[in-house]
Amino acid sequence: MSLRPDVDLVIRGAKVVSPDHIFEASVAIAGEHIVAVGHDDTMPPARQELPAKGLYLLPGAIDSHVHFRDPGYPNKETWKSGSAAAACGGVTTVFEMPNTKPATGTLEALNLKLKAAESSYVDFGIHGLLGDDTLDRLDELLEAGVTSFKAFVGNTFGNLPAPTDGALLEGFEKLAPLGIRTVVHAENSSIMARRQDHLVKAGRIDALAHLAARPAVCEIEAIGRVLTLAEWTGARLHIAHHSAADSLYLLRDAKRRGVDVTVETCPQYLLLNTQDMLRLGGILRVNPPIREQRHNQPLWDALMEGVIDMIATDHAPHTPEEKTRPNIWDCDCGFPGVETQMPLMLTEVNRQRASLMDYVRWSSVNPAKAWGLYGTKGVIAAGAHADIAVVDMDRTGVLSQGKLQSISKISPWNGRAVQGYPLHTLVRGRFVMRDGHLVSEAAGWGKSVKSVQRMPKPQPKNTEHYTQAILTTPEGLPTHALPTGA
Repeated sequence: MSLRPDVDLVIRGAKVVSPDHIFEASVAIAGEHIVAVGHDDTMPPARQELPAKGLYLLPGAIDSHVHFRDPGYPNKETWKSGSAAAACGGVTTVFEMPNTKPATGTLEALNLKLKAAESSYVDFGIHGLLGDDTLDRLDELLEAGVTSFKAFVGNTFGNLPAPTDGALLEGFEKLAPLGIRTVVHAENSSIMARRQDHLVKAGRIDALAHLAARPAVCEIEAIGRVLTLAEWTGARLHIAHHSAADSLYLLRDAKRRGVDVTVETCPQYLLLNTQDMLRLGGILRVNPPIREQRHNQPLWDALMEGVIDMIATDHAPHTPEEKTRPNIWDCDCGFPGVETQMPLMLTEVNRQRASLMDYVRWSSVNPAKAWGLYGTKGVIAAGAHADIAVVDMDRTGVLSQGKLQSISKISPWNGRAVQGYPLHTLVRGRFVMRDGHLVSEAAGWGKSVKSVQRMPKPQPKNTEHYTQAILTTPEGLPTHALPTGA
């Protein structure tokens, strides 16, 4: 008599990767969760089996920085196409940015985005907008489903006004007691606008004019400023798409002081430089800009050291026409990346630039910890969501922009040889990519991570100096400026 299947799937004979170990094991999945990780002989009967001898099981990548352009720009991307790209890139959770149209700074805009996200293949968080005109709505946005916030201190696509320093401080004061992390695009908008104006008037329309408008000092100044405000208030901070070697000392010192700041960089800042910009022109226009070669290795070193915590992509799709105009200022900023990140980084692992354990730390473990998901996500262990990328480290190929799931069929990685691919992607136990192909019927399987997000206990500081605290005259003080008896 055959045994009754106890679980839905057993992945047999793989190598499971954690940030500290690689070990041979099989994995049993029931419903949305992993129920067992261990020797193959101990696995329960299963409805399905996936032979995985010679393959690696990685916790699904968590990309904390994507732009799915939905609502507002369906010609560039939709939630369905963007999340399909994530699924085919071994990414099981994304955090989507607020510079859509309308920007995610009101309940109405958030509801539009959540409706669009109903088509997602992968799980997701939503960054709400932190700006001068959203401060009074932070609580209600959190209540309605926002997981975190984004402040565009540096100008980028969407032309959202940078928050004033006063508004940024007040926003941190509101969020610090809640333990909510704020992403910051850290560039100095005033410097960049002035320099770009000079460059345009001088007739500079070449590819490197974009970098000339956004020198490393813009990142240095902005990071220093937001670190100061976050440290003063005790707010949790996340630096997006870190690009420059010159500002790493600020982050290193802040972390030594105990500032709760996490940092991401992207494959483009690790692997590309101005020589590629000269070759590709506007295809590589992105904010912050692609910099000189001297920045590449220090960013790798900072990842290995832990000054930079994670890999994200800043997936920011546009149409080919929008990326190939002859005037650099007319080329939209950004390009797709969520589908190509894993093979690019696995290739560097195969080149022994880092280990698979390092990669898992950067792509999954540290993002899960930063956004309050670790234990449920970011780990292959009993009780966790079955978010898994099944990877073949020996498979070779050439990246092709024409084969991207993204609507944006233009990529700086087109034609790049890689070694190491995700073959299968599971989100909460369901295949969203299998044998290298999108599982189209899994559209809509993704859901918000809000219900499983558990941020650590808040640690606000200097609360007696918060804006709200100073609005009432302290007890015992006169309510007027004149001294008593004057």
